[in-house]
This record gives sequence, structure tokens and C-alpha cells, in this order.
Amino acid sequence: MLPAPLPILRRGVSLDPRSFGAKGDGRAKDTSAVQQALDRCAVLGGGDVVLADGIFRVGTLRIGSNTTLRIEQGAVLKGSDDIADYPVIQVRWEGRWVSGHAALLWSQEARNVQLTGGGRIVGSTGFAGRIAPSGLRHPALMEFVEVIGLAVSDLSTEQGDMWSIHPVYCQDVRFSRLAVRGGADGIDVDSCRRVLIEDCRFDTADDCISLKSGRGMEGATIARPAEDVTIRDCSFSDRRWACIGIGSETSGGIRNVLIERCRFLNAYTFSIYIKSRPGRGAFIENITMRDLEVAEAGQGFLRLNFLDSGKQDQFPVSGIEGIPRVGGFTFERVAVRNVPVLVDAVNIHPDKPLTGFTLRDIHGASRRGIALANMQGVVLEGIHVDVKSGPMLTVTDVTGSGLEGAAKGIPVQRPPHVEASAPFRLGEGLAPPN
Repeated sequence: MLPAPLPILRRGVSLDPRSFGAKGDGRAKDTSAVQQALDRCAVLGGGDVVLADGIFRVGTLRIGSNTTLRIEQGAVLKGSDDIADYPVIQVRWEGRWVSGHAALLWSQEARNVQLTGGGRIVGSTGFAGRIAPSGLRHPALMEFVEVIGLAVSDLSTEQGDMWSIHPVYCQDVRFSRLAVRGGADGIDVDSCRRVLIEDCRFDTADDCISLKSGRGMEGATIARPAEDVTIRDCSFSDRRWACIGIGSETSGGIRNVLIERCRFLNAYTFSIYIKSRPGRGAFIENITMRDLEVAEAGQGFLRLNFLDSGKQDQFPVSGIEGIPRVGGFTFERVAVRNVPVLVDAVNIHPDKPLTGFTLRDIHGASRRGIALANMQGVVLEGIHVDVKSGPMLTVTDVTGSGLEGAAKGIPVQRPPHVEASAPFRLGEGLAPPN
């Protein structure tokens, strides 16, 4: 399901932060002036805040309802290098709510927020790594929490070692015609509903796009899935992990994802990596990917790993309930060019086999073929891939069609169920020191 369109608002105000004292010279701190313009725009019922012809150096800015931040071509919104310019709030980090620094651009509990204009948003280059010496999470570039009706379009972004764009608990979200560059993740869709990412270009050091929904009992208790996500007509280049990552923070569940007409230009590991582990619980289901071009993947096209990906939570989901339910995966009309591995899908828990896995109309060349384990309802059709080494297909405890002639693999060792070591109370756990 695609996002609902933003409502057509009455013609609102148009404000220039220079009227509130902004310099736009790249040296003065314009935080107060730009924030005043944003606040006035929101309280007057909405409209545009327009940055034009300059470099506006700022700390955290909060965007209110019915507000468009328009960064025009030739204008730059530049993040301050002073960590004190980013207040400490509650942030979602690696699937838990903890204390951390607010993003450069932040919106919470707002409606109809837009960012556009053709300009640039550039994060600070002064923060190394993702965690500050204080133990607090460094600022993201953009973070949106509980926003209904969000559109970010026609912008270029540059970010350092922290995530670029992080919507959490948002609904009806569109990212379009963005050029996203950074030293970490590009867009992290975290427990959001009805999201569209289209016509975007990614050049990132970590996952270009990652889908998440919380970790351990906190994520399972809040139980807000990432669902109804469409990604189309994008290109991906990744230098450290995967182009598309689903998980490993999946404790709220992930479902109804469509990825189509995308180009995977470079991946450090696998172009597509779907992952979780016992202790997460919930589900990953109804994932469809089609009409893909894949090249220059460091380890391969597709990996599924539901046994040991990501850090174990301090308060995991216990026992059999902690093993994620996975299934309903379809990959079709995929062209691969000289990937090391076509599909690595053996790390699947024997106690909860994957149900429903289709590979259809896959062609190209790969050094090694397909390895599957602990699956039911597999459909393999139209696999025309030149495999250079080993068997085309290796299976272990797999049922379905198209499995004729498969080599027999080694059974997956059954890992022990995860048990909680202490009772869980919501709000307890991993907050870093202030």
C-alpha cells in the first residue's frame, strides 16, 4: 500500500530566516534565526521557510506541522561541529529508546512535513564514529518521530559516520529524487507504515536502506512493525555492508515490502541481506523483489540469516516465541553479473522453517550457486545462471518444486532457545549516561 498524498493546504506564509537575523555566510551560527522562522511558520498555520543563496550553519532544528523547509538550489544547510548544539533527547538507536543527541533536522508528533528545493543538507564532519565520548549516540542528519504525512524530495545529503535519514513510527512517508551520500546508513525505515522510496541514488558506507522494528522485549512489547514499504527505481552503492538490509532489529515485525526496478551497483557483502536471530521474536513476511540488476557484490546477491545476526538484546524474547517467523519471499526477474554467490540461505532455524520462497527468472553468471536449508514451499523456476564452481543447487531439509538434481547439504545445527536472564520492564535497560 502506497502512502496517502499530502493534503493540499491553503496558501501559507513564506518566511526567510534572514528576516530573523540569519547570515547565511557559513561562519555565523544561524540556528536561532532559522528556528524562529520554522516556529513562526507552524504557529501561523503553515507554509514555507526558504533558504536561498548561502551556507546556513546550524545545530538541531525542529520542524513543526504543515511546514515546508525549502532549501533552494545553491543553498546549503550545514551542521555545526559543536556537539552542544545538538540537545540530548530520547532517540531510537539499534532498536532501543536511549538518551542521545538530536538530529540536525528533527520533527516529532507533527503532520504534513516537507523538505525540498534542490539544495544540500550537509552534516558535521567533526564527529567521529556513531557514539560520542560521553556514551551518547551522535546526531543523525534527519530524524522524524511520529510524523504523519512526510515528504523529502529533490535534495542532496551528505553525512559522516552516523545514520543519514531515520523515520521512526511515521505514516505516509515519501522519499523521492534524493542523492544520499554518507559514511553510515542512508535511510533507516524504523517501525513506519506506508513508505515509498523512489528515484533515489545512494552512495553509502553502510546499508543504503535498512528496514527495522525494534530489538528484544522492548521492541516486541511496543509491537510496531515496519510495513507496506515500496522501494522502486533507485540505484545503490555500498562500501561496508549491504545495499538493502532487512533487520536484524525485527522485534516489532516487518511485512509487505516491495522492491522493484532497482540497480545494485556495488555491495561490500551481499546486495540484499535479510537477517534476524532468536531472541527477536515477531516476523519477517511478504517480501517481494523484482526487476533487479545486480553487479559488483563482494559476497553475493542474496543472504538470509536468522540464526546469529546482530547483537543479542539484554532482554530477549524467550523460548520458541523468540524465534522469528519468516516466509513469503519472492525474487523474480533478476539479472546478476559475476557475483561470488547467488543465494546463501542456510542459516534458518530448524524449529521454524521458512515457509514460501520463490526464485523465478534469474539469469547471468555467478561463481557459486544456491544453498537452501530448512524451507517449505520452495519454487525455483527459470534459473539460467552460469555457475563456475560447485553445484547449482544444494538443499538441506527443503521441500517444494524445481529441486530436481540438487546436491545434499549438511544439516543446520539446532541452536538452543534463548532464555531471559531477568524480568523485563518497559523503560528499563540501555540508556547511556547523561
